[in-house]
Amino acid sequence: MKTRFFAFIVAFLMLLQPEIVLRAAETGKTVRLLTIGNSFSRNATHYLGDLAEAAGNRLVHGPIVVGGASLELHVGKMQAFEKDAANTNGFYSTKRSLKQELQRDQWDYVTIQQASIKSHDIATYKPFANELAAYIRKYAPQAKLLVHQTWEYRVDDPRFKVAEPKPGEPKTQAEMYAGLSSAYKTITAELGATRIPVGDAFHLADTDAKWGYQPDAKFDVKQAEPPALPDQTHSLHVGWRWVKGKNGKTTLSLDGHHANIAGEYLGACVWYEVLFNESVVGNKYVPKGLDKDYARFVQETAHKAVSGARESN
Repeated sequence: MKTRFFAFIVAFLMLLQPEIVLRAAETGKTVRLLTIGNSFSRNATHYLGDLAEAAGNRLVHGPIVVGGASLELHVGKMQAFEKDAANTNGFYSTKRSLKQELQRDQWDYVTIQQASIKSHDIATYKPFANELAAYIRKYAPQAKLLVHQTWEYRVDDPRFKVAEPKPGEPKTQAEMYAGLSSAYKTITAELGATRIPVGDAFHLADTDAKWGYQPDAKFDVKQAEPPALPDQTHSLHVGWRWVKGKNGKTTLSLDGHHANIAGEYLGACVWYEVLFNESVVGNKYVPKGLDKDYARFVQETAHKAVSGARESN
């Protein structure tokens, strides 16, 4: 009887103001996110809004992006603004300071991260991560602090081909992951924050027996001519590409740092699970050009990484 009465009321209200009833009936979740990062945060959130929309949710995202930015750089901008509110060094490309960004919305989450080149070294996180965390909690007290764990470089990245690496520098992809994994877990615990385990997901995917990337040993980089490229199946990174320089000459260049479509999708899947607290496995959004079976593997890998991180916390 009550169900029939409710249905009658809904039908009646829809005749008057259908849009109000439809909004009230929506079950989706809205997440308001501010990311304090660099190109890696841009990579990892590229498809985040698409995943949210496909699941009937909504993302409000405020990105603060400075290429190659470290925690120290963001603290420097914060301090510059606090010392002199008119100092342009305290502003981002948005023409707002960090304080203004934190206060311009009721953010649910605010994220920080270290520059990837320094990610293996816990000493580079201090005292900057703590200073940023305190600032965030002061000016966005309602927001939950998240630490975005960035990822290891591709196994064939030039960083791992240096004959004599500097002391403390990772010699291999595995060493880089071990270092950044330890550093991010340590700083996240010290801050009392939650980790977004994108680095774990990349490592799981890159080392998977079936889906992991393997360099093309048959491709001769020195003899290559455009548009020839090596087989880069299942790479999570941009990898080899032909780049035209300012002098007009086209050269073969390797970007083993930044994420490609697959890597961006993997990162977004991890972020989605952490922010919306629901499994990404089965989400209908898949970027154009990404194999459906591989996309399913990516979703499952993201879910595995997030589940593992929750169990270890």
